[in-house]
Amino acid sequence: MTMVLREAGTAHRTKMQRVSPVFVLDPTKNRCLHYEQMRPNQPSHLVTLDPDILKEHDELEIREDLIDCGIDICTPDVLALWSDNFDYEAPRKGFLHSVLKDYELNGKTIHTHIVDEHYAARVKNLRAYDAVTKDILSRWAYPICPDSNLVRDQTYRLTKGNVYREEGVVLARSCHIGPRTVIGRATAIGDGSEISNSVIGRRCIIGRNVKISGAYIWDDASIGDGTVVKDAIVANEASVGKKCNIMPGALLSYGVYISDGMTIKSRITKVKRESGYDQDEIIRGETDKEIVGQKGEGFEYETSDDEDEDDEEHHSLHSASIYNMQNQSAESISTLNSEAYSDEYDGRAEKSTRSQSFGSIGSVDSEDSRAGREAVDFHHDAAASIYDSLQKGDEAANIQLELTALRMSANASPHMVRRAVVAAFMKRMASLIEEGLTPAQAAKKTIPTQQMLIERTMFDRGDTHEDKADQVDFLLLVQADVCHRPDGEKIMLHVCNELYMGDALEFEGVMQWWADEKNEASDELKQIKLAMGQFVDAIKAAEESEEESSEEETESEEESDDE
Repeated sequence: MTMVLREAGTAHRTKMQRVSPVFVLDPTKNRCLHYEQMRPNQPSHLVTLDPDILKEHDELEIREDLIDCGIDICTPDVLALWSDNFDYEAPRKGFLHSVLKDYELNGKTIHTHIVDEHYAARVKNLRAYDAVTKDILSRWAYPICPDSNLVRDQTYRLTKGNVYREEGVVLARSCHIGPRTVIGRATAIGDGSEISNSVIGRRCIIGRNVKISGAYIWDDASIGDGTVVKDAIVANEASVGKKCNIMPGALLSYGVYISDGMTIKSRITKVKRESGYDQDEIIRGETDKEIVGQKGEGFEYETSDDEDEDDEEHHSLHSASIYNMQNQSAESISTLNSEAYSDEYDGRAEKSTRSQSFGSIGSVDSEDSRAGREAVDFHHDAAASIYDSLQKGDEAANIQLELTALRMSANASPHMVRRAVVAAFMKRMASLIEEGLTPAQAAKKTIPTQQMLIERTMFDRGDTHEDKADQVDFLLLVQADVCHRPDGEKIMLHVCNELYMGDALEFEGVMQWWADEKNEASDELKQIKLAMGQFVDAIKAAEESEEESSEEETESEEESDDE
């Protein structure tokens, strides 16, 4: 069996806090020799190794900085071992520990594959659920993000401020939606309500003057007027009355109802489990009016002593916040994503050294990594903002004003601005074509009224600049974008024609792009360039005709002067 593990440092926020897995490895063979789980409250923090391990292996690594992704690549023998030992309830504490301990008896070896880049995590508890969710919303698990719409009926769209919304959301004019927020389809939010760093499911009803921060409101839930929900979970079909206070760490289970004016600090449920002969039975419990109010439904959930401890810190959920936020940054930046997804910052974060593997990953604080994150954030925010404005038909001056504010706040380079503008315009044209317009009609509808935005990204226009690097960069970005779109050749052809006729693109800029080797870096780019040949030939002929006309006029003037 081979376990997939991820380097992440000893204090990463997606790791277990009350259980620290310790792996003893042979780095020469990538083999796991010993496994233990340590808890902060245990009297001894020593690892007990079999003396034979020290005798038989020249080099050992004792690792406490690995995230167990819960992914195992198994041979059929693993299934046989598991079925033969029905007492293996926990994959690691039970099965793994026993197989390693009984190596001399069964001769089975366990190997490891340690990943040191890309995003990887395991959601085993509510704290990890919160951490991974925030990483996804901040796009550190890209392309796994809400607006990828991986599930068939999802329609999430990223809007400015890093807010994801589905179709059919109803927002009151005076409500405020803060960053890193998701709102599902058919959800309604009332006047004066404030929501930030939260996930709101589908068909939810959020009343007036509600404050929700760091919370998870699942489908079909309702929150009454004036209620405050902070760092808590409200499950499906749960209902919270007016002027309630749902404290950090609270969890309201399915169908729970909280009366008006109540303060909830713990986990509330409507059902309980009773042991039966063949299997446990789920029955409805008796409502505790002191906790949920006179009209409420539910009672405080109590964790039984015999529940599986490996499912993680169940007793801590009862005594502390469901997801301990004290070590999490405000930006919710994951230290597991080692790639910067900007073309301008394509370098990877440095890999951890041997000494760093016993601490936290230091490379994420490097200047390149921070620059890459900022570039990604600016691109997504700017492109989404421009695209939304193009859809609404906002004036170019207003769009430019908002883009300038984003550029200054992110200290974005001209290339980053051009990239965002191109992405927004090409996406807008593609959506118009999907609605039934031809590429020529889409270009005519999009470009002329908003041409100023494109002109403001190219500062080499005019006779004073021989090198048209900005125009070349713009055309390369357009070419790279449309090469993966249906009718990409026609889109670029008509975009360039509109810009050229509007004097936003110059003859020298087009010809310098045509001569640039980057436009033939792949077969897709070559195909786009080939289709642009007719446009280049046409402007060449027009330019030559103008030069001939100019020469004839000059000769005519000289002859008249001689006479």
